[in-house]
Amino acid sequence: MSQQRNDIRNIAIIAHVDHGKTTLVDELLKQSGIFRANQEVKDRVMDSNDLERERGITILSKNTAVYYKDVKINIVDTPGHADFGGEVERVLKMVNGVILVVDAFEGPMPQTKFVLKKALDLELPVIVCINKIDRPEARPEEVIDEVLELFIELEADESQLDCPFVFASAKNGTASLDNSVQGENMQALFETIVEYIPAPVGSPDDPLQLLISTIDYNEYVGRIGIGKVERGTIKVNQEVVIVNALDESKNQKVKITKIYQFEGLQRVPVESASVGDIVAVSGIEGIHIGDTVCDVQYPEPVPFVKISEPTLAMTFSVNDSPFAGQEGKFVTSRNLRDRLFKELQTDVSLRVEETDSTDSFKVSGRGELHLSILIETMRREGYEFQVSKPEVLYKDVDGKRYEPMEKATIDVPEEFVGAVMEKLGRRKGELINMTSSKGGYTRLEFSIPSRGLIGYRSEFLTDTKGNGILNTIFDGYAPYKGDIERRTQGSLIAFESGEAVTYGLYNAQERGVLFIQPGTKVYEGMVVGQNPKGEDIEVNVCKKKHVTNMRSSTADEALRLSPPKIMSLEECLEFIEDDELLEVTPLSLRIRKRILNSGERQRAKRRKQ
Repeated sequence: MSQQRNDIRNIAIIAHVDHGKTTLVDELLKQSGIFRANQEVKDRVMDSNDLERERGITILSKNTAVYYKDVKINIVDTPGHADFGGEVERVLKMVNGVILVVDAFEGPMPQTKFVLKKALDLELPVIVCINKIDRPEARPEEVIDEVLELFIELEADESQLDCPFVFASAKNGTASLDNSVQGENMQALFETIVEYIPAPVGSPDDPLQLLISTIDYNEYVGRIGIGKVERGTIKVNQEVVIVNALDESKNQKVKITKIYQFEGLQRVPVESASVGDIVAVSGIEGIHIGDTVCDVQYPEPVPFVKISEPTLAMTFSVNDSPFAGQEGKFVTSRNLRDRLFKELQTDVSLRVEETDSTDSFKVSGRGELHLSILIETMRREGYEFQVSKPEVLYKDVDGKRYEPMEKATIDVPEEFVGAVMEKLGRRKGELINMTSSKGGYTRLEFSIPSRGLIGYRSEFLTDTKGNGILNTIFDGYAPYKGDIERRTQGSLIAFESGEAVTYGLYNAQERGVLFIQPGTKVYEGMVVGQNPKGEDIEVNVCKKKHVTNMRSSTADEALRLSPPKIMSLEECLEFIEDDELLEVTPLSLRIRKRILNSGERQRAKRRKQ
């Protein structure tokens, strides 16, 4: 017989990037007494890896649990970035309601709409938390209206529209039900969760069903499946069968060796868990997201969302430059292969395919951010490899070429609107909507091909002097929009191997902008700068001045070098052409020609013509 488990609430926290959901979870953890009074707690404790902390974004969904009075609240913190949308869909399957966090100044953003739509489609009740209420420019009244308009636009039903609003300052750790009163602590939010989010319903005596929604990986125990017990009870040493709604051939009998539940940031081993509990199970080989762990007698899979397809691909290959193996710990094709396939254990939106060569692999992902984060993570772990220019994955529909599209929402001060519209126009962006908001900002909405956005972020920050906000979200496939003009600059290519010297660089800088400084080691075929004229030019940056006996001691000091342009990973990925590669090592990013030798490059070019 079904019964309610009133001692549990399962919620997901959803929001746009940077609206404060991870900080909010920190406060809920602190105020529920999870940490000792004297324990030092990092900010944004849920963003566990360095990249998440640096970029201020959540990449992987995290699970935690807090206690309020005698109710256990399981909280899942979800990523807000479109490239990690695959995570959000699955996580929502684990919960009975969501907290939608909205910035009291920015209001609902494209990502807010994306995650909210997923929640409404699953008929989950929503608590709206207007955060950053302490910001000087906060405008809670207008934001409430904007949120309700968004609900109506997404065709929410009556009960969903009648949702509670909580006003919070996650930074100060306060929440209240009245936007004119600042609360003393988070109690108002805790109370709203317990009252408004339904308790899980089910029978602990029914046959077991546990849907795996996320996968973690641990060197010691291997894969760990995390999910919610949909019905029945799971026990240690129980014989179970694993089935999958999307793969009928899957039917794997296993024994449950370990079960964990979440308490604060810890995983606590338990002997059994029953309907409504969020648990982690370890020791099952080959467990995947979307699998259902069932009673052996009743192998009934739970239906599951299909994971979004990748839209962008690039080739990862072994570093074969003259400097190969000098800076990285892991440099062989075996290292590279093992690391990429290990990434597949936890990242379901990624695809890795073998190619004709044993030294290179085709890696496809959800977008530029998705792939650049993988590259940056591997680089920090000590890997050394090369990547090619990112390519968009096209689809063939009725003999026509279709390409992935993005919806870009941009908030910029009025004086930069012209520059943004001109740049995106060149990249085949179409303006769909333009509204001005208070504070001198204008919101532009564009429909633009995914390839048009590759490398645009850094250019956008320069064009708007760092004042613009750019958000993108995948928007399906559309017929090919035509060619986009590629970079107009050519490359300045090192003519010989050696060490760059001031004299050589001084002569080379007349040809364009340099990427290197004196003392940098270079090799033949390495790209050392860009030439505004659009053609590749070879330069000798190692050239020293001829010494004569008339030389004065101060002659070299007069050579003034312009500061080099230091490129970020994303800028490098946009800059490289099809005949170039990006060499990635833990210490350096070097752009190089695929064919390093000048004569061979010329011959290859002639053969192409």
